[in-house]
Amino acid sequence: MAKKKLSRIDLKKMKDSGEIAVWITAYDYWTARFAEESGMDMILVGDSLGMCIYGYEGTVPVTMDQCIYHSEAVRRGAPNTFIIGDMPFLSYQVSIEEAVRNAGRFFKEARVDAIKLEGGMRVIPQIKAIADGGMLVMGHIGLTPQSSGQLGGFKAQGRTVETAMELIEDAHAIEQAGAFALLVEAVPPEVCRIMRDELSIPVYSIGAGIEADGQLMICSDVLGIFQAFTPKFVKKYENLAEKTINAFQEYVQEVRSKQFPLDEHTYRMVAGELPKLQEKLKSR
Repeated sequence: MAKKKLSRIDLKKMKDSGEIAVWITAYDYWTARFAEESGMDMILVGDSLGMCIYGYEGTVPVTMDQCIYHSEAVRRGAPNTFIIGDMPFLSYQVSIEEAVRNAGRFFKEARVDAIKLEGGMRVIPQIKAIADGGMLVMGHIGLTPQSSGQLGGFKAQGRTVETAMELIEDAHAIEQAGAFALLVEAVPPEVCRIMRDELSIPVYSIGAGIEADGQLMICSDVLGIFQAFTPKFVKKYENLAEKTINAFQEYVQEVRSKQFPLDEHTYRMVAGELPKLQEKLKSR
C-alpha cells in the first residue's frame, strides 16, 4: 500500500496534537526514495545543494534551473512525500512579480507541494503575493545562509533580547502574510519555543532545539558525507564518506592486483560457439 502524502492540514494537526514532524533534505532520486521508504514526513530540496552537490562555498551561486532540476528528481524518487522547493538567491528578492513567477516554476515544472524562502520583514510582500497566488509558502528565519554576509557569517541568531524580539516579530509577520509553516535555524531553543507557542502554524527547527514542532537535517550531514565543516547542531548517524573512500580504495587495489573481475563477474559465450568463432578467425 502506497504511503499517504501529508497535506498542510495534516501538518497543522500534527502540531496541534504534539506529534513531531521529521524531514530531511534530498537532491536526487535515490536519496528521496530512501527518505520516503524510511517514513520521512517531508523533504526539502534545499539550496544547500550548492555545497553538498556542486562544491560551492555557499548557497549564493545556486540557480533556479539547478533547484528545479533537482526538485524534479526528488519528486520522481518520493511521489508520496510532501516536498518543498527552496527558492535560491535572487529568485525572489528583485521584485514581487519575479518571486511569484519563480515560485510557480517549482509547482509547474517540479510538482512540489510548497516553496521556502529566507528572510523576515523584508520578504513579507513576496510571501503574501505567493500565498495569494494559491501556493504554499514556508518562511525561514534565524541563520539564513543566503544573507550570511550581512549576519557576519554562519552564526547563531537571536541570542540577545533585542535580536530575539526581532525574530519573534518576524515570525508573527510571516504567519500573518499567509505562510503555512516556519523554519527556524540556529536560534536558542527558548526563542524557538516562544515562536512555537505563539504561532498557530507549525514551527520547525534546524539547530533550534528539541521543542519545535519538527526537525530538519541535511542529508549529507546525517549520512556523514559532507566533510567541509560540521555545524554544532549536526548529529552524524553514519560516516559514509569514510566507508565510500574505503570501498573505492579496495576496488582500486583489487583491479590493480587482478583480483577483480573474476570468472564469476564475467559472461561466457554460448556453449559450442567459441570453436566456431576461432574457425572464423582462422579463415579471414
